[in-house]
Amino acid sequence: MKPLTQIAHEFVAACLQGGDIAVDLTAGNGRDTLFLAQCVGETGHVFAFDIQEKAVHATRTRLREHGIESVVTLHCLSHADWSSKIELEHSVRIKAIMMNLGYLPGGDKSVVTQSDSTKQAIEAAVDRLQPGGIFSILCYTGHPGGEREAEAVQAKLSSLDPIAFDVKQEPSSPAVAAPILYLVYRRTT
Repeated sequence: MKPLTQIAHEFVAACLQGGDIAVDLTAGNGRDTLFLAQCVGETGHVFAFDIQEKAVHATRTRLREHGIESVVTLHCLSHADWSSKIELEHSVRIKAIMMNLGYLPGGDKSVVTQSDSTKQAIEAAVDRLQPGGIFSILCYTGHPGGEREAEAVQAKLSSLDPIAFDVKQEPSSPAVAAPILYLVYRRTT
């Protein structure tokens, strides 16, 4: 069985092309940010956010190692406040958004995403996602508050207009506290 992170990358890559705008709402160690930057190429742009300076530094370092930092704008900011940092000209062109919830791998496990800020991030994301675009949300349920946050994500996504959005849940392991991947597509019609 493929890791959900790989599945998310495959679905997001199918929606992106050179010149697109993409957003990583939880940069973490920079893997998704790097992936998005490689997808949009030199003519596109990626905006990446993380509330922890350690994550922003790790992401910047990863991008520098791959020589692709020029197409990424990094912000040390909560995923709840991301939309305030993207100018309107870019905001209306967002083709892909990624968000991995929980804590920074290898970081302080007491600093985790929260249900309320995650719901705010989702609201802004679905408002700004371009028709034909994709929003991936990977919920990790094994940490304190993780299950509650995943339930809040599911409730928020189930309230989306089915005429405008198609929401899919990728199957995960039947194990207790298994992660959950949601893929939200903005319909073109």
